[in-house]
Amino acid sequence: MTSCIRDLLGNDEFIARHIGPDEVEQESMLNTIGMDSLEHLIEKTIPQAIRLSNLDMSQQPVSEANALNELKAIASKNTVARSFIGMGYHDTLVPAPILRNLLENPGWYTAYTPYQPEISQGRLEALLNFQQMIIDLTGMEISNASLLDEATAAAEAMTLMLRSNRKKSNLLFLADNLLPQTIDVIKTRADLLEIDFVIDAAENVSNYDIFGAIFQYPGKDGEVTDISTLIKACHEQKALVSVAVDLLSLVLLKSPGELGADIVIGCAQRFGVPMGFGGPHAAYLATKDKFKRSMPGRVIGVSIDSHGNKALRMAMQTREQHIRREKATSNICTAQALLAMMASFYAVYHGPVGLRQIATRVASLTHTFAQALKQNGFKTNDSHFDTLVVET
Repeated sequence: MTSCIRDLLGNDEFIARHIGPDEVEQESMLNTIGMDSLEHLIEKTIPQAIRLSNLDMSQQPVSEANALNELKAIASKNTVARSFIGMGYHDTLVPAPILRNLLENPGWYTAYTPYQPEISQGRLEALLNFQQMIIDLTGMEISNASLLDEATAAAEAMTLMLRSNRKKSNLLFLADNLLPQTIDVIKTRADLLEIDFVIDAAENVSNYDIFGAIFQYPGKDGEVTDISTLIKACHEQKALVSVAVDLLSLVLLKSPGELGADIVIGCAQRFGVPMGFGGPHAAYLATKDKFKRSMPGRVIGVSIDSHGNKALRMAMQTREQHIRREKATSNICTAQALLAMMASFYAVYHGPVGLRQIATRVASLTHTFAQALKQNGFKTNDSHFDTLVVET
């Protein structure tokens, strides 16, 4: 009885909840390598030049609850400024159930799609919901289970267009209203792959013989324009079109699929994922069904098990580098699974009506702010969703 009570009392200590080797296991490991103690091991392996000489060990250990309270007290001293930078990063409210049951639950912690899908059906279902959410909002036919960020998703869209287009052109068109970080990453990838690119105003796309084009919708300046005529002009010269999109804006705007886009990319950060000083966030890439064998990233599919019951699995894995090696369509065979699942649960939590209310409120507040600016003599863009550029 005494030992049982002792075990219960120790549950508030870090060491009692640690999953590493206990003292008996440590002693066995040390004996195996011929060491008397951990101190002896450190003495033999850590160079004297990099050891701390003034390490303060006088502070007494505290319980997990007390340590968490102390950390929160320190964090509360920060001054949280309101960000007006925009450029693809937006503040968002994380619903308490998602924060408590997902983001703060280590059971969900992973950046990967599951390697053992038969025992990870819940995780796969959450990722399948993410894919369906992207498909519904973008108007495309298939989506992957997330990519690393919007900029690398754009670089993947570039190579997808090059692989899928038989046109001899090696020139990519980049609209000058793309997010700057997106342009920078595309430049780096294009230089390494010896792909030529040109940056110009979107309306000048017809002036170039290109294999593909990437537009921003809405643009980095917040301008919302009908790009369907630009997409049509690209298709007339046998070029493919990728569109980088703000996901929340698609709740109100016509989808890129309806406008004729071949590939849609973007970031799901504002669907309940904190800005986090710029990342990490879950990106997405959605496309037409005919390009599915060439698209990057993991894809969750619906199948049946040996008993004939519906089951989820990772589909079309023959595209990926763990099977095709250097012939793979992309070396991106991972995902931002935790953050993609947060975004999918955000959509499930609010539902279509709730998302429309959020998007409408954002657009209405932006419109009110724009009107106030104009009344006070400032010029700003007339067409917008949530971003304004003010001329002073």
